[in-house]
Amino acid sequence: MRLVDKSAPDFLYQQVIDFVEYQEKIGAISPGDKLPSLRKLSRQFEISVPTVKQAYLELERQGAISARPQSGYYLKARQARTLLPMRAKWASCEPVEISCRSLIEQVYEAVHMHDSVALGISNPVNAHPPDKTLARMMRSVLSRVSEKAVSYGPINGDPKLRMNLAFRYQEHGVLVNHEDLIITNGAQEALSIALQCVAERGDIIAVESPCYFGLIELIESLGMKVLEVYTCTEEGVCVAELAKVIEQHPVKACLFSTAISNPLGSMMPDNKRQTMVKLLEKNDIALIEDEVYSDLYFTEQRPVPAQLYSEKGLVLTCSSFSKTAAPGYRIGWLLPGKFEEKAKRIKRAQSCSTSMLQQWTLSDYLMSGEYDRHLQVLRKTLRYNCERMRALIAQYFPEQVCISKPKGGSVLWVRCRSHVDTSQFFKQAIAQGVNFAPGEIFSPSGKYKNYMRISYGVQWSEKIDQAIQVLGKLVHDYPES
Repeated sequence: MRLVDKSAPDFLYQQVIDFVEYQEKIGAISPGDKLPSLRKLSRQFEISVPTVKQAYLELERQGAISARPQSGYYLKARQARTLLPMRAKWASCEPVEISCRSLIEQVYEAVHMHDSVALGISNPVNAHPPDKTLARMMRSVLSRVSEKAVSYGPINGDPKLRMNLAFRYQEHGVLVNHEDLIITNGAQEALSIALQCVAERGDIIAVESPCYFGLIELIESLGMKVLEVYTCTEEGVCVAELAKVIEQHPVKACLFSTAISNPLGSMMPDNKRQTMVKLLEKNDIALIEDEVYSDLYFTEQRPVPAQLYSEKGLVLTCSSFSKTAAPGYRIGWLLPGKFEEKAKRIKRAQSCSTSMLQQWTLSDYLMSGEYDRHLQVLRKTLRYNCERMRALIAQYFPEQVCISKPKGGSVLWVRCRSHVDTSQFFKQAIAQGVNFAPGEIFSPSGKYKNYMRISYGVQWSEKIDQAIQVLGKLVHDYPES
């Protein structure tokens, strides 16, 4: 049976549009799904390829689908209301101490609760875990190294792993000597070392706003002060606002995720990233770049590391495998810029060395090509999950709720109406088997009370749909006075 009626008054391409919309309506395709190719639909409908393409172009113009180079067309979450920049409502900040420590502790505890849908933790690997491949490689490593597996390793880390990481940065144009690179216990240790290299107790550290709460706690634990800088939902830190902040406050260093931020998922364009580095180095201000999400981009190309634009060596790059391969391995690294010797001393004093077994395993993982193949699937899965999650939130949350449209990563930043305080129903959500991250913890000064961070770094199941329904009802039921 033909799926279009060539004798009908409607244009053939409009009938193709109607068909796609009907398939979405009955649930045959979901946001994030790939649509049939032009040729396949052409054969199926017995119409020309240009007619099908005309339908797809019109759907793309309407915002219903999106084209991905060398991949095809994908259904978008049309219902989702995208979170747009709110520059007019931003008020200048002063350096402050963290005000929501208790709530942060509750969030950490909640993500490990049994039988709870963990939407409060950013764990992208959960969407496509490479555990079997890594387990096989670790067994192979153990058979080779025997008793060396439980011995101390070099302070800077395994030379082969450092060489592999250096090669990867060189592919992006950053000239990295593997001797300078330091392997750390996750990105958090790399960030800690970097902060101690460039600042002291009492110094002011500028951060994005909103900012990942783990960074806020880390800065405070080192006796430093946090200063929030306005951050655009699409293009990251506002360079003009940063320039004003530098004029008004004695900023010692900046700690930004310029590639893919958490929780916004914003990405600073390369030209603005270059302008920002030039501004900071002109004022002798160090930039610590948290690059843990850079390989989880949804754009055509990976974002360029900010270190590429450094002329004075004031950019320090921190990253890890925690968001891309093995969060439990706790393997990160630091490119210390001109602070190499100081960074190595701090590493030696702070933790002496990092687990060699995990380093050897990840080195083999990189060299085998399995890591890059895994990343391709992980990015595809996360992008699919992102569209599905945006559609679910748009379906079950109130109409006034707006949702971020990230350019990578694994979380959505959701804005509710101004009277909603998401921390107030956090415990209710946990009692109903769901957890999320209240917006308040992403600001040291307690901004974003009507926001929430929801992770789509999950293995999809009916439980995810049910969890979003639970959160949506809690937002719906929140009293207005």
